[in-house]
Amino acid sequence: MNSSIHSHRQSVAAQSGFTLVELMIAVLIGLFLVGGLLTLTSAMKRTGGIQNNLTQLHDSERTAMTLLNDVIQSAGYFPNPLVNTASSEFLVVSPFTAIGQTVIGADGGTASAPLDKVSVRYVTAGTVNGDQTINCLGASSPTATAWTNTFLVDGTGNFQCILTTGTAAPAAAVTLVSGVKYMSVVYGVQTNTGSGTSSADTYLTATQINATPSYWANVISVQIQLFFVNPLYGTLPGQSTATTIPQTISVTRTIAIMNKVGVNT
Repeated sequence: MNSSIHSHRQSVAAQSGFTLVELMIAVLIGLFLVGGLLTLTSAMKRTGGIQNNLTQLHDSERTAMTLLNDVIQSAGYFPNPLVNTASSEFLVVSPFTAIGQTVIGADGGTASAPLDKVSVRYVTAGTVNGDQTINCLGASSPTATAWTNTFLVDGTGNFQCILTTGTAAPAAAVTLVSGVKYMSVVYGVQTNTGSGTSSADTYLTATQINATPSYWANVISVQIQLFFVNPLYGTLPGQSTATTIPQTISVTRTIAIMNKVGVNT
């Protein structure tokens, strides 16, 4: 009899499961672990997105500045100077206002949100004759061609180029890089032409140069500042004001014009 009761108690003990309290504790632990995993996954996804955006920013900066440098430094170039001259190659064609003029610009926007633009022109002999000169679209021409390249920011975040070939009408604007809010342009001018050196002695805006139009012929360099949208702005935890992280990241480059100062490598 006692043996039968003992066996029954062992059977009941063996069949007993978790209590309600134990199940609730297990559920809470599971929820805690799942919540931690979701938080970690979200943070990793956000970090990955920020890294991708930063990589895109660096690529955009490199592309924009490389094109600007390659094109602007070529301002005033023309092949075969033993036969051609600046006066014969660069006539008065809009937006240029003087014979031989190869650089011109216009101020736009405001001081805090500049939307300036700059135009340069030059002539290529064509790739058939060994000339690898490119235009603002990164393209070359197989034959002799005159190009006017105009850089601008359209106000909606697009850094663009307008290419004019010869005396034809300007082509439609082509977006080179997106994510650019502003562009500021100033010009290194040699106002003291009797100094005997090919160097800028002052930097002026397009409006300031237009007050003395002859200064366009004395532009030695072009300084361009691009303001890119900051991919970190508004994406970091705890960020509440614009003073925490700036909305834009600026990149500045001063580009010497080769036919004024010589080859600059």
